[in-house]
Amino acid sequence: MSLNTQTLQPIINFIWTVADDVLINKFLENQYQDVILPMTVLRRLDLALEATKDNVLKTHEAFRDKIDNLSGLLTSEQHGTGLAFYNTSQFTMKKLLADPKNIDSNFLDYLNGFSENVQDIISKFKFRNQLETFESTGITFSLIEKFCNPKVELSPDKISPMAMGYMFEDLIRRFNEKTNAAAGRHFTPREIIELMTHLVYLPVKDKIQQGTFLVYDPCAGSGAMLTQSKLFATNPEGEIKSKATFHLYGQENTGEMYATCKSDMLLKNEDPDKIKFGSTLSEYGFDPDLKFNFMLTNPPYGTTWKQDIENLNVGTAKKISIVDKRFNLPIKNFKGELEETCLTSRSNDGQLMFMLHMLSKMKDPKDGGSRIASVHNGSALFTGDAGSSESGIRQYILENDLLECIIQLPNDMFYNTGITTYIWLLTNVKEAHRKGKVQLINASSEEFYQRMRKNLGDKRVQFNPEHIQTIQEMYFSFEENEYSKIFDNEDFGFFQITVHQPEKDENGEKIIDSKDKPRSDSSLRDIENVPMKDSIPEYFKKEVLPFAPDAWYDKTKMKVGYEIPFSKYFYQYEPLRSLDDIASDILQLESETDGLLKEIVE
Repeated sequence: MSLNTQTLQPIINFIWTVADDVLINKFLENQYQDVILPMTVLRRLDLALEATKDNVLKTHEAFRDKIDNLSGLLTSEQHGTGLAFYNTSQFTMKKLLADPKNIDSNFLDYLNGFSENVQDIISKFKFRNQLETFESTGITFSLIEKFCNPKVELSPDKISPMAMGYMFEDLIRRFNEKTNAAAGRHFTPREIIELMTHLVYLPVKDKIQQGTFLVYDPCAGSGAMLTQSKLFATNPEGEIKSKATFHLYGQENTGEMYATCKSDMLLKNEDPDKIKFGSTLSEYGFDPDLKFNFMLTNPPYGTTWKQDIENLNVGTAKKISIVDKRFNLPIKNFKGELEETCLTSRSNDGQLMFMLHMLSKMKDPKDGGSRIASVHNGSALFTGDAGSSESGIRQYILENDLLECIIQLPNDMFYNTGITTYIWLLTNVKEAHRKGKVQLINASSEEFYQRMRKNLGDKRVQFNPEHIQTIQEMYFSFEENEYSKIFDNEDFGFFQITVHQPEKDENGEKIIDSKDKPRSDSSLRDIENVPMKDSIPEYFKKEVLPFAPDAWYDKTKMKVGYEIPFSKYFYQYEPLRSLDDIASDILQLESETDGLLKEIVE
């Protein structure tokens, strides 16, 4: 399953030069990818259809006047492509080069010959918008000739979807760097996908040998998580060797990535209709009652979902109130009573909303339940005070015992960000020894990665197979050590209380209100987070009253909060240097510089 990305660099480099050789002065730099990416996909589809071209043309000619819908015949093994798509044009990309004079009209005929599912891909790339510029600048022949060069080896027989996804992401990364554009998403390195698939499937290895399973990615990107997770589970040479049927479902709201994902599903003979276009949060493309066995994703973080909020029909600007059962869930108040609560994160970061969406798509434990792997930044662990939606989402997850493990990844693992990231593993069918528990694994130190010989954007480090093996062994052993800690769910919960101190007059006397109680001084008001396992009165007596003897708190206005301060649990204190050591160093420096000032002055 490992991918040698170095072997792909010559192909990526050649495709990259097409922009400078053909598109320069014809398109703006920020438009290059609007040509290069769809041309790469089209050439890949073209090569996949090459062997069956004559068969398709023969079938089309024989039956086009006799049958209204030829799709079934043209995709069949006997009469067509044996794939889920076809092209009825007489042209292939290579054949287009034989008639340079008419290449523009012939190229349009070629595009129009593709089946409807490929037309959707062409449409999402908005590729036809480029044809007028191709013709007016006279670059159509040169462009097609470049992509037919043997150096651009894009055949699906030789370049897997995993490799293709990597190539696309590397090209997009380069385009974004060239134009100083933010990528807007974090493409997932293949070794992280490998770790995620291992941790999702291996714990239930014996339960997925036969049957039918549904795999889902709500932020599908190029589709790599879907295709590679299926490959891991079904690979006859792999660790699981499942003979079960796996159906792949995904949704993506970026046109170019949706088109890329759908094209690779076609090439893998997966059902392209199981890949939907649109925003998962407000335009979910599948039956609301459809549930999935496995879900893997890397949702956008630090990215606005304001448009989704508007599309979901919300209340006032001050109070978001979405009428959607995915985001309205029961959580306990400080009295321990369940209350239906609208859980909607800040509009500038929707990552936890994707988490709630996936939780709503889990199968019932009676039907085998579900397993989820999702990548997040640190914000998902601790952002949001007690009573906030972010805290409420963590509360719902932990109080329902859905969180199994969180793994901190090394920094600089992603192509376009160096921030700290974490893999969350969730399930509603925990093993007995994990019930009520959460495992935290710190895989961020040098023991768990290798520095890359050459950086790829911001990506400077990578996992090797032995690193992945070490991490999964820690997960399976479920034991505490320097890198693995185990907690009870409630260890992450706390009650937030407001500490009041009396307001006093100029004589130092307490000011009494109309109810004969001391008036609270707002300038002395403070907040205390009391660990859920502690007694609030005992905590108050021990941690507050010794410093503020006349303080009090309102027992009717407490809030429940949950956070996972990951770094705190793995913090290692490094003692300060002793004064003797510091003095010794100073004396050493003085001896080394003795006479230096005298030399300068003289």
